[in-house]
Amino acid sequence: MTRVEDVLAELAALEDPKARAVNERHGDPHGVNLTKLRAVAKSLGTDRELAGELWDSGDVAGQLVALLISRPKQYTADELDAMLRSARSDKAHDWLLNYLVKKSPHAGALRTRWWGDADPRVRAAGWALTTHAVTTADLDRDVLLDTVAREMRDAPSKLQWAMNETLATIGIEDPSRRARALAIGEELQVLADYPVSKGCVSPFAPIWITEMVRRREG
Repeated sequence: MTRVEDVLAELAALEDPKARAVNERHGDPHGVNLTKLRAVAKSLGTDRELAGELWDSGDVAGQLVALLISRPKQYTADELDAMLRSARSDKAHDWLLNYLVKKSPHAGALRTRWWGDADPRVRAAGWALTTHAVTTADLDRDVLLDTVAREMRDAPSKLQWAMNETLATIGIEDPSRRARALAIGEELQVLADYPVSKGCVSPFAPIWITEMVRRREG
């Protein structure tokens, strides 16, 4: 067996049908406990070549391990773009953004590339990078709010969630635009009924903004 086959066999041996049933309900078709998956990745160390082979296998657990054994500077913008488009689970999509793309020197270029993409999952990645950059980069926040007001209500769920994060971030970080961000959230009512565990803050933008500002201001 090759090394990639050994890793995939090790992951297959960790498969738990109950974990798969839970994960699949959240857009992640694999059944490996994440603590055990991280232990597998830790035992492998950083390995760009193996990471590429695991990603190309299309195995979801293998793709997650691939991200954990990678480093941001090891990938070109085109490679990260191709990986995003081939991610087979929501978690692989999110880990790719958080572990590699946001820390990559190509993050700004990819945000621009993905911003108007026809694929809503790719556009969601562009909005996630926008949320990450909105407080540090020279972005036109009024244009962002205009786009949210126009498009968020009817956007697919992953894109809608990413746009909502940008809306809330602008409302929290920019006092001059806070009233407008609150008004957009109230008008659209996106995630207003989202179930929230006790002690957690609702993702509904007006509640989220108000609570985070309250915490900051004491």
